[in-house]
Amino acid sequence: MTKKIEIKKNGQTFEPAIERLEAIVEEMESDKLPLEELLARYEEGVQLVKFCSEKLEDAGKRIEMITRDSGGKPQVSEFDPEKKSASNDNEDVRLF
Repeated sequence: MTKKIEIKKNGQTFEPAIERLEAIVEEMESDKLPLEELLARYEEGVQLVKFCSEKLEDAGKRIEMITRDSGGKPQVSEFDPEKKSASNDNEDVRLF
């Protein structure tokens, strides 16, 4: 749990967390680390995966889709991954 608090205190962002996660994977795949260090890297990696997943989830919540209403005017709405778009309901898609 110390690492989780440390990550949030340091204000770590998504990109450095992913880079660190990739470095951990490379270290673990090298077969050069003793078991104790492998376990420590694994624990750090799990925490980084959770951190990155939370960041991605937060970003997904902030995504907005721009659609057009029946009058052709742009309309901003919250992104809902569960909601099907109108174009998915029609199998016959016409461009013109």
